[in-house]
Amino acid sequence: MPKGYVIVHVTVNDADNYPTYAAAASEALKPHGGRFLARGGKAETREGESRSRHVIIEFDSYDKAVEWYESEDYAPALAMRKAWADADLVIVEGAD
Repeated sequence: MPKGYVIVHVTVNDADNYPTYAAAASEALKPHGGRFLARGGKAETREGESRSRHVIIEFDSYDKAVEWYESEDYAPALAMRKAWADADLVIVEGAD
């Protein structure tokens, strides 16, 4: 079964509060088996438009990724992120 990935491109608008979101999002991943593959760090846009922060989260399946995003575990963190940052987020099925 292919893995599932959440790919997020973020512009942080409130740098003072954003770490609170990051901590809450990390905790919300634990019950759903999510693992960060990339979380901020050095990035270089070669084509198209970009945001300042990029995150890739791996799940055991596409369904697990969707389950996490829609979960009550993540809902409080999602509200924080929407208040303190702008983001483009996709959930994608991995290749076999």
